[in-house]
Amino acid sequence: MVAKIKSGDLVKVIRGKDRGKEGTVKQVLKNDRLIVEGVQIVKKHVRATQQGQQAGIVAVEAPIHRSNVMVIDPETKQPTRVGVIVKEEARDGKVKTVRVRVAKKSGKELA
Repeated sequence: MVAKIKSGDLVKVIRGKDRGKEGTVKQVLKNDRLIVEGVQIVKKHVRATQQGQQAGIVAVEAPIHRSNVMVIDPETKQPTRVGVIVKEEARDGKVKTVRVRVAKKSGKELA
């Protein structure tokens, strides 16, 4: 199965305190959660673990559920749903079926 949202995708938050913010997906975690750059910033108390390291309060990105974000269409720059189409490609002299993610609004392939 092809993942609907992958790391590196440009997404827009559609629900929650950060609604309307855009950012790229840094990491996809298990249980349908994502870490998005610049979204869901929380303060975390950090202890100095090594000699010379500074302890204090640090702002970090917390995970957000994938249902609260939508991928941004590369053509229209609007949030869109993601679909999967099956194509046949010639690779190494053989014809293989390949699953490709596409934006539902414009039909463009997502990288």
